[in-house]
Amino acid sequence: MKVTVLGSGSRGNSVAVTHDGKTLLIDAGFGPRAVTRRARAAGVDIDSAIGILLTHEHIDHTREAAQVARVFDCPIYGSVGTLTALQEKLDGAQLIEMETHKPYRILPFTATACLTSHDAAESYAFAVECTGGGPKKLGVAYDLGRVSSGVRYLLRGCHCLVVEANHDETMLRTGPYPPALRKRIAGVDGHLSNRAAGAFVASLVHGNLETVVLAHLSEKNNEPFLAEQTVREALTETGFAGKLFVARQSEPLPFIEVAGPALRD
Repeated sequence: MKVTVLGSGSRGNSVAVTHDGKTLLIDAGFGPRAVTRRARAAGVDIDSAIGILLTHEHIDHTREAAQVARVFDCPIYGSVGTLTALQEKLDGAQLIEMETHKPYRILPFTATACLTSHDAAESYAFAVECTGGGPKKLGVAYDLGRVSSGVRYLLRGCHCLVVEANHDETMLRTGPYPPALRKRIAGVDGHLSNRAAGAFVASLVHGNLETVVLAHLSEKNNEPFLAEQTVREALTETGFAGKLFVARQSEPLPFIEVAGPALRD
């Protein structure tokens, strides 16, 4: 399994996971041209896209989802709430409703969702697994104001995690946003701070966790070095020996190879 974040932040989000010649997208916050350009820059065979999982309906995750699905001739998966909220925007696309905690076969992947705490119609975190060459598991959880037991359960045993580290608490408190917006971001239906992200990923560390990617950083209320420093401190206390990356808004991450325990032991 290979994973890359094509871009992440308030202006667009998309994650690509590739295995056995097929690519699954999580979110489509960029249009077809941008998705293609970013994917090719990261070495992703985007022409092999077989589906798009949508975490929720906000525009930075769904900006041109229908167009992306049409260009790559693939279905869109999401919660009933998300797909209903996007009904007009997704007109003409093949839509597949996903229930929580139910595995969906999107060969060669299996995708499972659970609810997250966010100010959206019915937002999801995802676990994506494949078994060819040994079991491998990716977890993606961003746009959540608090971490529920359901999210922790879904993402247990992941070999690669893409997790939100949206804001530095001091920068948010002293930054340019009005009080109501600051309250929304820091609330239980908002976004995770660096400190909360650190505690979250630390709780998920196990012997076969290889990689953590920090995503959805605010451009006004965070800095990549602050997110990395805060989360690395939390991970160090657990004995985590894997790699830590910070996803950027403007460019994709290079491909991350997820080996899984079968190839690492």
